[in-house]
Amino acid sequence: MDSATLDRLREQLQEDRTAHLEQLEEHGASPYDDAVKDTGIEVEAGADAGQATEERSELLASLEQARQRVRAVDEALHRMDEGTYGTCVDCGDRIPAERLEIRPLSVRCVRCAETS
Repeated sequence: MDSATLDRLREQLQEDRTAHLEQLEEHGASPYDDAVKDTGIEVEAGADAGQATEERSELLASLEQARQRVRAVDEALHRMDEGTYGTCVDCGDRIPAERLEIRPLSVRCVRCAETS
């Protein structure tokens, strides 16, 4: 992969990471553990308790997705630093730049992704 493509993908990944970190920070959530300081949703007794509980569950699920995304981006950036970005973790073949342009977090070539 040429250095211009790699630089473009690195920038895209860093922007993605920043956006997810901001989402986590908004709720006092750590990107590396389950801590959440404030969901901003008050759960009270009564008729609205079920709705508030559901909203809180949805928010916590969204925060967990953001955490997973940050970790995946961190791993991709680490692979870039190590020179292994774009290499399939299963077969060791090169992942085509076209695939990485579409899915920059890909760790498998198309053949291995289809079989796993």
